Amino acid sequence: MAPQEPSVGEALAVSPAPGGRQVWRRLLARRTALAAGLVIVLLVLIAAAAPLLSALEGQDPTSFHNDLLDSAAGGVPTGSFGGISADHWLGVEPGTGRDVFARLVHGARISLLVALGATVVQVAIGVLVGLAAGLGSRVLDQLIGNTTEVMLALPSLVFAISLMAVVPSDFPRPLLLTLVIGLLGWAGTSRIVRAQTLALRQLDYVAAARLAGATRWRIARRELLPSLAAPVVTYAAVLLPGNVIAESGLSFLGVGVKPPTSSWGQMLSGATTWFRADPTYVLLPSALLFVTVLSFTVLGDAVRTELDPRAASRLRVGASSGGAASAGTGPSGAGSSNAGRPGPSNATEEATA
Repeated sequence: MAPQEPSVGEALAVSPAPGGRQVWRRLLARRTALAAGLVIVLLVLIAAAAPLLSALEGQDPTSFHNDLLDSAAGGVPTGSFGGISADHWLGVEPGTGRDVFARLVHGARISLLVALGATVVQVAIGVLVGLAAGLGSRVLDQLIGNTTEVMLALPSLVFAISLMAVVPSDFPRPLLLTLVIGLLGWAGTSRIVRAQTLALRQLDYVAAARLAGATRWRIARRELLPSLAAPVVTYAAVLLPGNVIAESGLSFLGVGVKPPTSSWGQMLSGATTWFRADPTYVLLPSALLFVTVLSFTVLGDAVRTELDPRAASRLRVGASSGGAASAGTGPSGAGSSNAGRPGPSNATEEATA
């Protein structure tokens, strides 16, 4: 349910992150990040305007159109490419005749809202638990650390399926998905916040606030949270695509969103029996899911690089080492430049320092 957790040593990056305007300018200068951001903005606008878009088409995501299905063929849509026409821009669902375009744009709302809500829950719990572990006593720190290790070791998918199955069906499924994914995925954020807090509490300004009589809550709110913003935002950007996949996977397995509410994962679950007769119905939700996850992943990686000064320095060191190596092996410097070039062990030590 969450990406691979970094080690405590990797999380310790107490050097100040660049300013917000500088990060924004660097992100705009990255073509891949800019393209991913534009795709995400477009998806958010489509999700927000889903009722308007379906009304513009003249359809809704719950109406059945049995007259557009070939009953002799088992319910396959009539016409080419899944029944695409002027009235149904992306065709209709096989077996039900519901409009595919309306269900896709309404499904975007569920997928994005659940992923965003689960990320907020994960970050909120992770920050609170991580601060409590970093600022609390040794006993509390050990207790929270053991609990975090247990949460990381849990088979999240199995527990999510179990929780989704035992909750009554009248409970709102999008809200339940948000809570289940969020409550099972806060441990990674907690580890990062705890490691950062243990490093930041040794700095002079935090020690001065402690000597001035500030409470732990005030120290956490006024002194630590501004410095924790960069790593927390970075990890949240990495969590988002994983939560999109988690929601789609649970809906695909039949324990997530229930009909008539539409979701990309639910549409894929119903499309598994129609992939030969109507491949368009399979390709559309899977393509949207792929583009969404890819865009969030690319943007999250760009945000992580820009907010983490150590990552940027490692990239610069690797580029300079690679440039020196290529210059030494060129046709004009094949012999003399080898003496001035650092050996493999020195380059490795420089890159990992």
